[in-house]
Amino acid sequence: MRFRHFHLCILAALALGGGLASAENADRNRPMNVEADALRHDDLKQTSVFSGRVVLTKGTILIRGARVDVRQDAQGYQFGQISAEPGKLAFFRQKREGLDEYIEGEAESIEYDGRADLVRFVNNAQLRRFRGATLSDEFTGGVILYNNTTDMFSIDGAPPKGGSAPASGRVRAMLTPKPEAPSSAPAPGTVNPVLRSTNSLGGEKK
Repeated sequence: MRFRHFHLCILAALALGGGLASAENADRNRPMNVEADALRHDDLKQTSVFSGRVVLTKGTILIRGARVDVRQDAQGYQFGQISAEPGKLAFFRQKREGLDEYIEGEAESIEYDGRADLVRFVNNAQLRRFRGATLSDEFTGGVILYNNTTDMFSIDGAPPKGGSAPASGRVRAMLTPKPEAPSSAPAPGTVNPVLRSTNSLGGEKK
C-alpha cells in the first residue's frame, strides 16, 4: 500500500520527544530585522517586499531566501512568503521553548503564518530537529506543515500541482531515540555501604 498523504500525529510525538514543548513564545513579540539588496514598502497596505540575498531574524527565528514578502494585519500579526533562488532552497530555523533544541527546514517556498503560528514548506520540503548541535530527526516530502504551538506536523509526499518537485508520493523519515536520563541506581556488582550506629563520636578504640 502506498501512502501518498501521511499525517504524522503519532509519529510527531515520537520524533519530538513525547511531551509538547512549543516554539520560543517570546519570538511573537520580538522586532523583525531584515537585510536585503532591495526593499519595496507600502505603508498603507502594511506590506514589504525584500529581494536579493534576504536574511530575516525575529527573536530565535532565522529565515534566508532570495525574496521575502511580509504582510502585517490590523492586530499586528505578521505573515511571510519566502522564495528561494532557482535551483536552491529557502531556509527557516527556530528554537523550541525551554529546550536546547532547534527546528529547521528548507523548501523552494516557505509560508509563515504569525497568527496561527504555522510554517508551511512547499516543494522539496525538508524538516530537521537538532538537540544542541546534533541532528536528531529528519523528514522529507513534497509539502510539510509545521505547527509551532503544538509541535505537531503533517507531511504530504506529493508536491502541489504545478510544483517542480518530482511527484514520487513518498515520505522519508529518520528518527533518533530520545537520550535516557542518567540513572542514580548503583552499577551491577556494587554494594551500597551500610551505616552502623555507635555510642561514641570517635567510634570504638582499637
